[in-house]
Amino acid sequence: MNAFSSSQTVKISVLILSFIVFILSFVLSVALGKTPITFQTAIDAFTHYDGNNKEHVIIMTSRLSRAIIATVVGASLAVAGALMQALTRNPLAAPDIFGINAGALFFIVAAATFFSVDSLVQYMWIGFLGAAIAGGLVYLLGSLGGDGLSPIKIVLAGAAISALFISFTQGMLVIDEQKIQSILFWLAGSVSGRELDMLLSVLPFIAVAGIIALFLGKPVNILMSGDDVAKNLGLNTHLTKVMIGVVVVFLAGGSVAIAGSIGFIGLVVPHIVKGITGPNYLWIIPLSALTGASLLIMADLAARFVIMPQEMPIGVMTAFLGTPFFIYIARKGVTKRG
Repeated sequence: MNAFSSSQTVKISVLILSFIVFILSFVLSVALGKTPITFQTAIDAFTHYDGNNKEHVIIMTSRLSRAIIATVVGASLAVAGALMQALTRNPLAAPDIFGINAGALFFIVAAATFFSVDSLVQYMWIGFLGAAIAGGLVYLLGSLGGDGLSPIKIVLAGAAISALFISFTQGMLVIDEQKIQSILFWLAGSVSGRELDMLLSVLPFIAVAGIIALFLGKPVNILMSGDDVAKNLGLNTHLTKVMIGVVVVFLAGGSVAIAGSIGFIGLVVPHIVKGITGPNYLWIIPLSALTGASLLIMADLAARFVIMPQEMPIGVMTAFLGTPFFIYIARKGVTKRG
């Protein structure tokens, strides 16, 4: 009993600490940037906003919006990654395995190439549609056959759909190389230049999916014990898998639609959280949301200073941080199998 209480205390402490780290990273994101602004001025922007004050305008129209967007996108990608790893039982799984990024990218490039679309808002909705269609195709392909949806089939379906969309995208970019420049920053991933109106457009989808994700902790824990055991315990495994897939599509699809292709958050964060809490998704899901938000905010903050006065796309920063971790997880998995 004491061991159980001690374990719960540790997890609650980690949850509180994660929330504090998130708040600190959010405050730093609002206060720091290319334009030097004191913390007092940042506070004044919220308490005594002056529309004629350049620093107040920067904080309220630029830094605050990108901090909020980074929070939503980071949390969504991390939770989507955690659920993907549970669904596929693959430690290297991430939203990318659903072909979500590839589907969004293909639709955006197709719209820019054939319909001359060049609006960031239009890219957002087109990307969301592409992500949803790609996720639906993966689920459809992964469900074919007498045994229905299985981890190995959904992995193979995701790889096939991703390869298909990537090939088509590369072909279109070769045909019209000028379009690369108009969508380059989106392809690399960024929360810069995004307005809150863009987030508000897809926030209902993300919010509903996030709330459902919080209630999936117990069913996912049961599902992780194996389909046969889960069915004996009364869990509708097919419905649970469908719910996980829908949540992943909305969380990751909405994130890609807003911020573009940002990798590794969905891969790295769940492993960090599992290393602290163990394989309990009642804790993994909320902690992944907080950790993912903090990590993406800090990556965005670092992207502002690495090559000042220019700004590096945040997708490059997350790739820089995530690639070594990906190699470590891959090697660890190979070692265990060997």
